[in-house]
Amino acid sequence: MQEVDKSISFDGRDIRLKVGLLAPQAGGSVLIESGETSVLVTATRSSGREGIDFLPLLVDYEERLYAAGRIPGGFLRREGRPPERATLVSRLIDRPMRPLFPSWMRDDIQIVASTLSMDEQVPPDVLAATGASIATLLAQIPFNGPMATVRVGLIGDDFIINPTYEEIEKGDLDLIVAGSPDGVIMVEAGANQLPEQDVIEAIDFGYEVVQDLIKAQNELMAELGIERVTATPPETDPTLEQFLTERATEPIKGILKQFDLPKPERDEKLDAIKAEIAEEIAAKPEDDPVRQAVEENPKALGNTYKGITKKLMRKQIVEEGVRIDGRKLDEVRKLSSQVGLLPSRVHGTGLFQRGLTQVLSVVTLGTSGDAQIMDDLHPDDDKRYLHHYNFPPYSVGETRPMRSPGRREIGHGALAERALVPVLPPKEDFPYVIRVVSEVLSSDGSTSMGSVCGSTLSLMDAGVPITKPVSGAAMGLIKEGDEVRILTDIQGIEDFLGDMDFKVAGTDTGITALQMDMKITGLPVEVIAQAIRQAKGARLHILQSMLQAIAAPREKLSPFAPRLLSFKIDPEMIGMVIGPGGKKIKGITEQTGAKVDIEDDGTVTVSSLDGKKAEEAKAMIEAIVFKPSVGDVFLGKVVRIIPIGAFVEFLPGSDGMIHISQLADYRVNKVEDEVSVGDEVVVKIREIDNRGRVNLTRLNIHPDEAAAARAAAGAEAPAS
Repeated sequence: MQEVDKSISFDGRDIRLKVGLLAPQAGGSVLIESGETSVLVTATRSSGREGIDFLPLLVDYEERLYAAGRIPGGFLRREGRPPERATLVSRLIDRPMRPLFPSWMRDDIQIVASTLSMDEQVPPDVLAATGASIATLLAQIPFNGPMATVRVGLIGDDFIINPTYEEIEKGDLDLIVAGSPDGVIMVEAGANQLPEQDVIEAIDFGYEVVQDLIKAQNELMAELGIERVTATPPETDPTLEQFLTERATEPIKGILKQFDLPKPERDEKLDAIKAEIAEEIAAKPEDDPVRQAVEENPKALGNTYKGITKKLMRKQIVEEGVRIDGRKLDEVRKLSSQVGLLPSRVHGTGLFQRGLTQVLSVVTLGTSGDAQIMDDLHPDDDKRYLHHYNFPPYSVGETRPMRSPGRREIGHGALAERALVPVLPPKEDFPYVIRVVSEVLSSDGSTSMGSVCGSTLSLMDAGVPITKPVSGAAMGLIKEGDEVRILTDIQGIEDFLGDMDFKVAGTDTGITALQMDMKITGLPVEVIAQAIRQAKGARLHILQSMLQAIAAPREKLSPFAPRLLSFKIDPEMIGMVIGPGGKKIKGITEQTGAKVDIEDDGTVTVSSLDGKKAEEAKAMIEAIVFKPSVGDVFLGKVVRIIPIGAFVEFLPGSDGMIHISQLADYRVNKVEDEVSVGDEVVVKIREIDNRGRVNLTRLNIHPDEAAAARAAAGAEAPAS
């Protein structure tokens, strides 16, 4: 392929494309760049495998530490398990790409995005997603694109396209919009309690730029002379579908009308109808075309039956406005909220249930040393709020091996984390590291939003002073031709058989997180706007129910939570607190039993289950870093005697000398006549010379100064 360089400029930003230079054996490849961030994206297709009845799309996002001029740590000195953020970017690419491939495709498709250079200003994720579309077009894979992805930030009243990390940090919105020629296909956002209208306008603003990037991709393909591939779906024999439609339609309709049926019973009855039909087909003559269709493809019966069920359920919603459980389109399922479910040794718990979806969230409070170190290319150093989501097989009545978290679990945890971060107290007010684990105990749709609600309850139960409670709801959509129906609080079957899964989380003030995925090729912004507005009512309804369980954060922490004291010291004094080989900080820990963490900026966090011990450790550290001045009065201890005077330790690790002439207001012939090693004496700083040496005196100390010094001696603090 010929080498082509193309530049796309918009909103003061610039994206550069290099085609035909790298990875010549990949199906299609593009080097997409902005600033000094470069991402190589490839798309490759291979022949389908026997027995596959789904699209085997594999998306991998890879970060190389050389991209930021770094060498990996560890024994092997090479990249290993991908960091969590790389997994999230892989999902970010997969979600808008997957629905654009024809549903009948069964070929293996792999998209690999590798960040080769990163300037720590331009995030690579949206570049990688847009690059995936270009690489797929270059590979001439059947694809209902092009697709493009942009990020929208908000600083003040101004929207910014593809903001830098610094602009994202300063702004109130981090929104990613992906779109196709048919409309918006994916949305993901974190927001600082923004009103619905602001978010809608941001999506619209982003989609305008998406259309420019789609146009640029079409121009690039025309310049290269690459025509769009339109593959014809394989021919299917309608015999089986006709038989099942005639045989199963009325029985399925009957079950779908039984609105009070619990999910397990409904599933059992639908399975029973399918099993009965399977027996009927098996009894047909061997030359019967229906039996032959099933024997040639064992999965055909199940897939066709599922398709008929989907059509009937969707038709019932569109034509009758009634859902499978009898709810109205904008109605929320039955709600239940509890707090304090587990003993106080667990720092906080919240149990949230919506219909059959049940999530238990548990809070653990830790010290700054428990923060997660971020070992990836991005500028963040660590995280003080961690949200982990677990989805065990029993939550859907299944059995499977329990393994490390998959992409879905990582993604759902990240969404719940994003929803709650805007309401967490600042580190200066609440120095704890917070970990929330959401255990999905039962799943029937929208467990990620259940995690948000359960976690809000658990944070308040733990006494975390969140600024506002957060709730969330999942919206669905059925689109049949021009008819569109938006569903509030979708359950599992509506998610599976519908066209959209749109999760909206926020407070009573505004939105904190969004995530929208499609199974169709795009939606107009006005339909998305309608879903966002409809979600607000559901969110507030759920929030009201949650607040009946706990109205505000508890005033006291669990007795088993660590007590933290956070304060600042001069960063130049960190070495004095640590001491040679860590001697001083170890001594403080051994004497008080408190844990001490010191950050590079001089922030000290002292933790202990005993608040008095934490205060004692804090006082010891403050004494070490205290800078004495002339006139300060202390109660000190004589530590050494020489012929011309005595050395007194007036602060831990700090001593000064009392000259023999300053021991008393009369002539002293011998130092030992006045003081002995180990004596406690009240002293005043008389002089600090240019070498930092402290000269003390026992003269001219007012009785009130002496009393104050003795009173403060228990805390080893100055009495100046």
